[in-house]
Amino acid sequence: MALLSPTKRRGRPGARTSHAAAGRHLAQADPVLRKLIACIGPCDLTPRRRCFATLCDSIIAQQLSTHVAEVIFDRFAGLYPRRLPTPQAVAKTAPTRLRAVGLSRQKSDYLKDLAAGFLDGRIQPGRMARQSNEEIIEALVSIHGIGRWTAEMFLIFSLNRLDVLPVDDLGIKKAMQRWYGLRALPTARKIRAIGKTWHPYETVASWYLWQSLRLS
Repeated sequence: MALLSPTKRRGRPGARTSHAAAGRHLAQADPVLRKLIACIGPCDLTPRRRCFATLCDSIIAQQLSTHVAEVIFDRFAGLYPRRLPTPQAVAKTAPTRLRAVGLSRQKSDYLKDLAAGFLDGRIQPGRMARQSNEEIIEALVSIHGIGRWTAEMFLIFSLNRLDVLPVDDLGIKKAMQRWYGLRALPTARKIRAIGKTWHPYETVASWYLWQSLRLS
């Protein structure tokens, strides 16, 4: 493949071009993915540009149903002009106001630390294009309430890094158990072994596995 891993390349080719190249590579490298790609069609993964708001959403959604998380985030966003929380605004928001929209004390503290992380330079969105996946993960997990899985989801859905393989994701495990004929949910080591041929397009392979859970 002519394209370089996203952790090394400096250009930003269009998503459609990258995903098309990824689809061709995966179809050639893995017979299981070849069938899934044929059933599901083109990858339509698109970046979520608002880094801070996306991370707020991720923290709020932890251990909640999708519906409840959406309701609470909607109330949280409503605290701010144009429904767009910013690090500066969240840092100035009284904890009582955050609690009033349905956030627990712990999640309110997490959001405050996230805002502080953007303001004190622990997280620098402007540098992320030049940082490796691991450098970004290291920065994100310095924030209370953000673990490696959340950081990997940020790399995939906000930055659209193409080479992220979230080996601890339950959806990935269930899809691989089903489509690869495994007796049990695969270990991280097994996932990496199967996914070795996917490189440098692990993200797109993961997207197809997630989508495959909807297939009958």
